[in-house]
Amino acid sequence: MNKQILRLAIPNILSNLSIPLLSLVDTALMGHLEGVHFLGAIAIGSTIFNFIYWGFGFLRMGTTGLTAQAFGKNDYRESILIFSRALIVVIAAAAFLLVLQTPIAWLCFYLFDASAEVETFARSYYDIRIGAAPATLALYAFHGWFLGMQNANYPLILTVAVNVLNIIFSYLLVFVFHLNSDGVALGTVLAQYIGLLIAVYLFFQKYTLIEFRLIKKSVLNPKPFKNFLAINSDIFIRTLCLVFVFTYFTAESATFGDVILAANAILFQLWMVLAHFIDGLAFAAESLVGKFIGAKQKKALKKAIRYLFLWTTVVGIAFTAGYYLYPTEIIRIFTNNPEIIDTALLFIGWTISAPLVCGICFIWDGVFIGATDSKSMRNSMLFCTLIVFLPTYFFTQGAFENHALWLAMTMFMLFRGFTMTYYAYKRIPLWLSR
Repeated sequence: MNKQILRLAIPNILSNLSIPLLSLVDTALMGHLEGVHFLGAIAIGSTIFNFIYWGFGFLRMGTTGLTAQAFGKNDYRESILIFSRALIVVIAAAAFLLVLQTPIAWLCFYLFDASAEVETFARSYYDIRIGAAPATLALYAFHGWFLGMQNANYPLILTVAVNVLNIIFSYLLVFVFHLNSDGVALGTVLAQYIGLLIAVYLFFQKYTLIEFRLIKKSVLNPKPFKNFLAINSDIFIRTLCLVFVFTYFTAESATFGDVILAANAILFQLWMVLAHFIDGLAFAAESLVGKFIGAKQKKALKKAIRYLFLWTTVVGIAFTAGYYLYPTEIIRIFTNNPEIIDTALLFIGWTISAPLVCGICFIWDGVFIGATDSKSMRNSMLFCTLIVFLPTYFFTQGAFENHALWLAMTMFMLFRGFTMTYYAYKRIPLWLSR
């Protein structure tokens, strides 16, 4: 079982680590320019696209779980139909974002209370990066389908290629062409479209489409398409809650001033490094859990879940130790601004504890996605957003200010773990009886 987990997890971990690496580089590029407004603009601009694109994360997650179950049943035809349905949704979603980009921008910037200078650069960043929407959403579908087919190598190739290109383009556009935060946005657009071309090439290198007439006839079959949309709508709601929490966190950070906004952005990047590392294990959980449920292998399913949590605990301890032993050195990677460094160190304790708190819910996410148990995921997230995160911040912000934000985020992650553990032990028998 460990071999199966590591065969999927290691490529996924390497792939996922290149994602926060990109954010780290973007933050570091802006952190070494004069003026904190560039760093603030990247923080707000990135958060807006987290809100936009993470909302469509179901294109990867729902595709992975359904494809993995089809793989477990040895039903290649159904896996191709699932991929085709995902691409139909990609086209519709990309058209929606491009047509409504102006009102979406107005709504997003209305939510932030940043300085005028920060908002000016963030708006310019948005106007450029929104052009990558078709490529970004299509890559979600490709990633999800490859993972469902138990192929972690292609997502690794895609993610590393896209992010390395992004880093190269961003560096050149910022320091050679002096485009500042606009250069980071344009670098992302260029890298995403090149990545989409690579994904199409990889697909046709290894996989073949079944006869086009069969796809056309079956892809819009009402019952399976309705099931596809129902699962993805639950994941959509779940993801919107998650993005709302992250967006609210950044928006409230901005009310404490540009320095705290920048410090929180750096510390939150450290949370994201952890999340993307453990998500490598969670992606392995999606693939394996879906496969074992499709094949109705109960013992293998339970064994995989047990081993995944063991690996997560080891990773969490390692991250906590690293953040505890080298806080200043890690923060200096992002910025050389003494005021931001000192401010970040005031709140580093929340980041030190995060690896031990967050790992449980991250792995359960992978398990529930593989099981396509989207309702439980949705209900857990709604509870933790509305009943845990918001009340915690509301009742403590007056006394603890920025510490209250970090307390609310910590409680949010902790209760996600509690609620999903509760749901899991109720639902495992049902997953296998479908």
